[in-house]
Amino acid sequence: MEKIIKPVSGFLVLALTLAGIGFGIYFMVDGIGGNEQVLPLFWAGLALVILSLFFMKGLMIISPNQSSVCTFFGKYAGTVKKNGLLFVNPFFGRQKISLRKNNFETARLKVNDKIGNPVEIAAVIVWQVNDTYRAAFEVADYAQYVKIQSESAIRHLATTCPYDEMEDSNASVTLRNGGEKVIEMLEQELSERLSAAGIMVIEARITHLAYAPEIAGDMLRRQQATAIVAARFKIVEGAVGMVELALEQLSKKEIVNLDEEKKAAMVSNLMVVLCGEKAATPVLNTGTLYQ
Repeated sequence: MEKIIKPVSGFLVLALTLAGIGFGIYFMVDGIGGNEQVLPLFWAGLALVILSLFFMKGLMIISPNQSSVCTFFGKYAGTVKKNGLLFVNPFFGRQKISLRKNNFETARLKVNDKIGNPVEIAAVIVWQVNDTYRAAFEVADYAQYVKIQSESAIRHLATTCPYDEMEDSNASVTLRNGGEKVIEMLEQELSERLSAAGIMVIEARITHLAYAPEIAGDMLRRQQATAIVAARFKIVEGAVGMVELALEQLSKKEIVNLDEEKKAAMVSNLMVVLCGEKAATPVLNTGTLYQ
């Protein structure tokens, strides 16, 4: 688990190490003469310089939304998230990990949906490191881990849902019309996969969804045919209602009395006029109804 450590400010240590280096150089210059009385000053100055440089190694700068994972001879010591110039144990090994939000857009993946139709799908994912210990030690490369697991999650999502209702009329969720439900499923899948690396998924959105090119033309014609059938159904349904209303009004107001044969002819003519794709060309009858 992640452990936060709060190091001391590094400005005092920086001042002391710079002063130590300065005094060390001064002692070394005084001891260069080689006199047995002043020679120890040279070695003392050299030791002071080396010691100052050693303590300077413990200084580090942490920028906003950055962190440093510290280890002590291979053992996890903690994570520094405080910003500024800081001082930690010079023996600490350090690994910087960004805490900033990252955007990752997957490539267009070709995968079969629940019905088996090949579709192309892509998504953009906003993620952030939430647990620096897991990001540093549970996976080899957390950025690469996010990329591979994100593509796997999108592939799995595509295989669990049909593309649209035409493929599966009983489907409760489809990729094309699922909306927020599909996004929720994708975010949940990503969170489960990326939690092992200490990654928090902030947002996920599908950016591309289409049939694969090899079947896109056939599926488009199928969609057009379905739309035409649905439109024809509405037209016929409306035409039947209008014919029914016309016969009812003619009979109720006793405008004209029609026998069954003429009613059938009237219904036929009205249906042709109302359901035809082109405007009807009327034919005037100058005789009687039965001529």
